[in-house]
Amino acid sequence: MGDMKRILTIIAMGATVFGMEACDKTDKKGGEGDFQWTIDRFDDIKVMRYRVPGFEELGLEQKLFIYYLSEAALSGRDILWDQNFDCNLAVRRTLEGIYRTWEGDRASAEWAAFETYLKKVWFANGVHHHYSGDKFVPGFTAEYFDALLAGVPNEALPLDFSAGEREQLLAAVREVIFDPALYPLRVNQAEGEDLLATSAMNYYEGVSQAEAEKFYADMAAAGGSDPTPVSYGLNSKLTRNKPKYATPQEAAPYEIVWREGGMYGAAISQIVFWLEKAYEVAGETQKKIIKSLIEYYRTGDLRDFDAYNVAWVEDTASEIDFVNGFIESYGDPLGIKGSWEANVSFVDREATRRTQIISDNAQWFEDNSPVEPRFRKAEVKGVSARVITVATIGGDCYPATPIGINLPNADWIRRDHGSKSVTIQNITDAYDKAAEGNGFREEFVLREEDRERMKKYGSLGGNLHTDLHECLGHGSGQLVPGVTGTELRQYGSAVEESRADLFALYYIADPKLVELGLIPSLDVAWAEYASYMMNGLQTQLARIVPGKSVEESHMRNRQAIAQWCYERGRADNVIEKVVRDGKTYVVVNDFERLRELVGELLGEVQRIKSEGDFEAGRDFIENYGVRVDPALHAEVLERYNALDLAPYGGFVNPRYELVRDLNSGGISDVRVTYDESYVDQMMRYGRDYSFLPTRN
Repeated sequence: MGDMKRILTIIAMGATVFGMEACDKTDKKGGEGDFQWTIDRFDDIKVMRYRVPGFEELGLEQKLFIYYLSEAALSGRDILWDQNFDCNLAVRRTLEGIYRTWEGDRASAEWAAFETYLKKVWFANGVHHHYSGDKFVPGFTAEYFDALLAGVPNEALPLDFSAGEREQLLAAVREVIFDPALYPLRVNQAEGEDLLATSAMNYYEGVSQAEAEKFYADMAAAGGSDPTPVSYGLNSKLTRNKPKYATPQEAAPYEIVWREGGMYGAAISQIVFWLEKAYEVAGETQKKIIKSLIEYYRTGDLRDFDAYNVAWVEDTASEIDFVNGFIESYGDPLGIKGSWEANVSFVDREATRRTQIISDNAQWFEDNSPVEPRFRKAEVKGVSARVITVATIGGDCYPATPIGINLPNADWIRRDHGSKSVTIQNITDAYDKAAEGNGFREEFVLREEDRERMKKYGSLGGNLHTDLHECLGHGSGQLVPGVTGTELRQYGSAVEESRADLFALYYIADPKLVELGLIPSLDVAWAEYASYMMNGLQTQLARIVPGKSVEESHMRNRQAIAQWCYERGRADNVIEKVVRDGKTYVVVNDFERLRELVGELLGEVQRIKSEGDFEAGRDFIENYGVRVDPALHAEVLERYNALDLAPYGGFVNPRYELVRDLNSGGISDVRVTYDESYVDQMMRYGRDYSFLPTRN
């Protein structure tokens, strides 16, 4: 997919500084009553809860609609696990079998290490870290694992793995967990390597990078000059190994489509079942949308997916909305295959005023963008932006959820029908509550004036950055004729996120936002600039293992922007690295000049995107976004670890239960509760939403 439309990190200072969730390990309570925001902490991860304010005030049919859509959002969970790596389901089910049946010592250090490993695997939807993609290293020995396995009965193991053979299953799982040379990286983006051969993801099998690129280039060429091309390869696995779903033509690569009756069909049938239940209580507009989605799941035809997207993007009136399908391609090193994701939400009317003002002025922002006129849209169509309350997250949105979404991804749908953008308010609120008083700002921000601006305006600036990034940034600009949006290949995600971030950074410092009443002064922008540059040049390094380069697309994007601006502004001392008492601080000395630099870079990155300039895109990311200063990295890790913060955060879902009338037996209400623990939710999901065979 050429355009990646999600921002994965909360931007509000005090909860996160562009991807650095400033999470402490002490449980916090806030909000109404004694609501517990933080519920678990392990390794580099903090697990939180989020509230769903306003759910109790909805009508019964609206609650049922959310309930059924939530069940659909959870039913595809196994799909993502298998997409991430084809041994993930075997590992998860084996580990869960041990956890459920082990009768030995659960107070030992070895058991604690096993439990931590299982929690990390749950969080990442597999054996590779959800952000870095590195395979987890267990903190327990293979001998201890063997002792655990010895006590597990056959019925607790996923013996469909290999025709019921326990020994073969356990040998394969053991090898995956303990051999560091096997499948070390889920997604490799290193220039000059075969990205498919060196990535563990399960979107391709038995084909090289060159073969896959040719396969889809030929497919696109066969489509001719179609102005409305499908997203080739989005919902399929490309292989040359004979599966049970299709017959190959000799040794040529071919696709196995993900659809009902095909690959992942058992889980997709469950998704369709709940979508049909949702259809029964939907309004007329959303009946059409759900019907289109069901048709797509049944046929696997990408034209049906486009029909669904068009119907979905044109619905800007419905109070309740959802995402469900094979959508984002971050997990594919070639940027083609869509990971399965889902969420369910309803509009936050009061907070949506902010995004409505932005979307109402979309044409002004486009016309005044600092990019070449030929790359601007003459007419911005169908820009819809809302602030939402998320009710359930699933698939690639769970447990680490985006805080902003802009869809659909197809450029021609965005051009002809528009796009929908959302900022997820209750998730940003949960981050804010969970991070109060963690000491991050005091440790990494040198100047008191910057700390005060961040304290006063950080949350507003972060939310506005997300609004501008999602609502207008991803929807801005246009491709020149003949460019499909796929030319940037493995750099497409990072370049696209850079484009949207630069758009947001440029316009958050525009006096127009003061005129529109969105910010009281440009101090909001300066707080955002200080946070962004500090994170891109320094603090996000806390997420990287020593000795590694920057791999994840959003992190590459942020470092590339900050490093480019730092180097271009060095002569004027626009951004300075100040060393005080042995500690390095990033300080912005000239905010106005920094905005000019942001505008210059936005113009170039838009050109790269519009013209499909692979070489320039590669050079921008590789030269500015990948390399790590080992001395600065070591310093950041030491300071960050001293604060005992977790650099990653995610959430458990609320639990929805049907309430039945004692006399009639009919459904009288839907109850939402927030008391489920992280372990209990993961074990319940493994029991109730596990529909796929262990090997697909």
